[in-house]
Amino acid sequence: MTVPLAPGATVGIVGGGQLGRMLAMAAARLGYSTVVLEPRADCPAAQVANRQLVAAYDDSEGLAELARLSDVVTYEFENVPVVAAIRLADEVPVLPPPKALEVSQDRLAEKRFLNGIGIATAGFRAVESDLDLAAALSDFGGNGVLKTCRMGYDGKGQRVFRDFDGEVDGPFAAMGGVPLILESFVAFEREISIIAARTANGAMSSYDPAQNVHRNGILHSSTVPARIETATAEAARAAAFAILDALDYVGVIGVEFFALPGGALLVNEIAPRVHNSGHWTEAACAVSQFEQHIRAVVGLPLGSAGRHSDCVMENLIGDEVERAPLLLAEPELVLHLYGKAEARPGRKMGHFTRIRPIGS
Repeated sequence: MTVPLAPGATVGIVGGGQLGRMLAMAAARLGYSTVVLEPRADCPAAQVANRQLVAAYDDSEGLAELARLSDVVTYEFENVPVVAAIRLADEVPVLPPPKALEVSQDRLAEKRFLNGIGIATAGFRAVESDLDLAAALSDFGGNGVLKTCRMGYDGKGQRVFRDFDGEVDGPFAAMGGVPLILESFVAFEREISIIAARTANGAMSSYDPAQNVHRNGILHSSTVPARIETATAEAARAAAFAILDALDYVGVIGVEFFALPGGALLVNEIAPRVHNSGHWTEAACAVSQFEQHIRAVVGLPLGSAGRHSDCVMENLIGDEVERAPLLLAEPELVLHLYGKAEARPGRKMGHFTRIRPIGS
């Protein structure tokens, strides 16, 4: 997409959750139409997109219709079937490229990819049996986080081992008998992330790193600026740019890091899409991560990633959404609710960002 799509062109979005919603809103501001492929008819993105195709992500007829209606296709989450993305790419540009999905969908493949381009991660071992797990735990002193290689998110599909020295009997089956990965514990000082973008001609930009706090495996807050040294921020930016180039990436990516004592970084994971820890950009920047992504995939120049404010973004999880009226009474607060009808435990219902003058 080196020649920009003209206003009025259509951006297809696979996935109709809150990220798809915010992408559709950003596309509309730039004059583009959107069509969303999502199996749930009441999805958040359908409330703001021009059209929704109610179909499974791997439905052949739905994919064919999406390709027919779209001038470019993107996606809001990394568990889109790679086969579906490749099928779409035969008919219409798919950005970020399917290769990015392939790498990010499998934690083992992701770690090997990162190490292969010289980016450090936590130690890890492939686990395909209880015997593999016993050997991996022995390597890591009885400690580690056992995760499914695929489909885990927001703390799901994980089991923690601490000082384990017993007999390993049953965890592999209990985790579903699917390929697993054991990751070593990391003695980090804080968790940070960076949102970066790349165009088809290789231009790149990144927002300032955010410092993140998780609760029960779900992102609770992102604070900008992060409490890190300038050199650490530059190292995060350089790692993100290396990942973008290695994947021949187009669009926005989220990269999560463990910041170690002394400023060294380990990449925790990559997300080939707009990212929860970048929601603050819609309140504290002239160009949000959502607009930046649309700009990249339609072939427009990237916007400024500079921020006009310091900020703290917090997610509203489950019935925390009931705080909305009180939050709206606060000055210097930007609220975004996702239009979800039911507030369930662990479900992201919205977010808000408190902004303040830089350096205050």
